[in-house]
Amino acid sequence: MTNIYIDENFSHHLASGLDLFQQHLNSNEKINIQVLSIKKVFGRGAKDEDWIPLVGKEKGIVITQDLRIHTTRHQNELYKKHGLAVFFFKPPSNGYTFWEMVEQLVKRWPEIKKKASDERPFAYRISPKNMERLK
Repeated sequence: MTNIYIDENFSHHLASGLDLFQQHLNSNEKINIQVLSIKKVFGRGAKDEDWIPLVGKEKGIVITQDLRIHTTRHQNELYKKHGLAVFFFKPPSNGYTFWEMVEQLVKRWPEIKKKASDERPFAYRISPKNMERLK
């Protein structure tokens, strides 16, 4: 089973909705992906330093808007040390509305699942126009 976690900077309803759709796809695609909310699993306000090692241990994937996980040296080292796979959504300067975020996640979902098997650790930055691997 591959767990994909949606960070609390997204609505936990996105995790629930994507999981519902993905459960339908799992049997057709011969994969087993579960979509979870970091907020629901680890609690509201859980520190990155607490959940990153746990998600990394289970070879999980994280979808977040918190680019500081990549740009802050301590957190960058932490996610790499624990073999985490991270997809950073970079919103436009005025942010995403809820429905724009749904649209972006659904649009990128096949790519995220495809890259889920890449060697870890890795990180991608996703903007409305492209997806680029970060170093």
